[in-house]
Amino acid sequence: MKLWDKGYSTDSFVEEFTVGRDRELDLFLAEADVLGNMAHMKMLNSIGLISDEDREQLEQGLKDIYAKVARGEFAIEEGVEDVHSQVEFMLTEMCGDAGKRIHTGRSRNDQVMVDIKLFSRSALIALQQSVESLFEVLMAKAKEYQDVLMPGYTHMQVAMPSSFGMWLSAYAEALADDLLMLKAAYSLVNTNPLGSGAGYGSSVPLNRTMTTRLLGFEDLAYNSVYAQMQRGKTERTVLTAIAAVAATVGRLAQDVCLYSCANFGFVKLPDAFTTGSSIMPHKKNPDIFELIRAKCNRMQALPMEVTLISTNLPSGYFRDMQLTKEIYVPTFKEIVDVLRMASAGLEQMWINRDILADEKYKYLFTVEDVNDAVAKGVPFRDAYREVGMRVQNGTYQHDGRELNHTHEGSIGNLCLDKIEAKFARHKFDYSAALEAERELME
Repeated sequence: MKLWDKGYSTDSFVEEFTVGRDRELDLFLAEADVLGNMAHMKMLNSIGLISDEDREQLEQGLKDIYAKVARGEFAIEEGVEDVHSQVEFMLTEMCGDAGKRIHTGRSRNDQVMVDIKLFSRSALIALQQSVESLFEVLMAKAKEYQDVLMPGYTHMQVAMPSSFGMWLSAYAEALADDLLMLKAAYSLVNTNPLGSGAGYGSSVPLNRTMTTRLLGFEDLAYNSVYAQMQRGKTERTVLTAIAAVAATVGRLAQDVCLYSCANFGFVKLPDAFTTGSSIMPHKKNPDIFELIRAKCNRMQALPMEVTLISTNLPSGYFRDMQLTKEIYVPTFKEIVDVLRMASAGLEQMWINRDILADEKYKYLFTVEDVNDAVAKGVPFRDAYREVGMRVQNGTYQHDGRELNHTHEGSIGNLCLDKIEAKFARHKFDYSAALEAERELME
């Protein structure tokens, strides 16, 4: 059963090759497809191409299908090409000829594009919420341990004093900036391609402004050709935003792996977040954070995969774009799972409060001693050389006095409230989208 059926059959291998994983991946688009159908149907009714009687039947049918999706009972039957076909065939079974009218003025090209936009919008909302959960864990830990000192490193060499508050809030602020990428991606996603047809519009007098409003989109993708050119661009942009989050979390995971090893001993992961060795009974491996690191590294490659599929294509739609779905759709679950695991692991992580008691960290304070001398009038280069010579000849000792770092962003002034304000400022507001979807399916 195909929407484009014209009385001839295709070779079975050709069908398998062209359909690919669509039946599997389109299940993720089912809710979006029903929403798009509902908005399009209401618009067709408003311009007189679907009767009020048919509208009532189709509205109830679409609500029934939407409920099936919500209950996990929706399936794409064997022999049905994709989610668009499945929904239309189900409507035709429920509503008769009325179901055959719902595709008027539309192509599967703009149908899949609006599905991807609506799916992406919901997925980005869930992703922002997951990023916020990790942010809150990092900030809570940063506040709890803001005065607990730890070594800072440059070039993997002991450098200057840091603190757990500084380390953890550094990644929190990184996530706040990553939200800007998600916000930009959400803005691109939140535009309506419905009505662009196969890329050249329609002779049917569609009301695209109405479907934009019904679906809660912020704006239209006005030009019909460009609306279709957003396929590939949308996926690449969203994946670039996901890659930014992944880069932050992957780097954090690397720190956790490093700091939890016995040679550092800065943190300890709960037993539930470690695995053992088949030969060494003492081992507690940070496999969770190693997998987080690996998954995050892999996700950073995905924008380029989509780029290579879509680069140098002329304007118009091409089947090449089908392959982007295999890269794109599963990534949302992977990044949300990664964020969830990272949040849980960090929340339960033990922190060593007495790291700097170890003699090997005494050189952390050489800059403090240089600055003390400068404050007493000694030129910086003279003070630097004097402290450096004491280190060189083995006579350097630090007096253990309390540190006094006061500038913004230092260990004595972490500006945690400012970081929280930045995160709140960078979030995108999705309330209008959720309200529109709710009203559409009431």
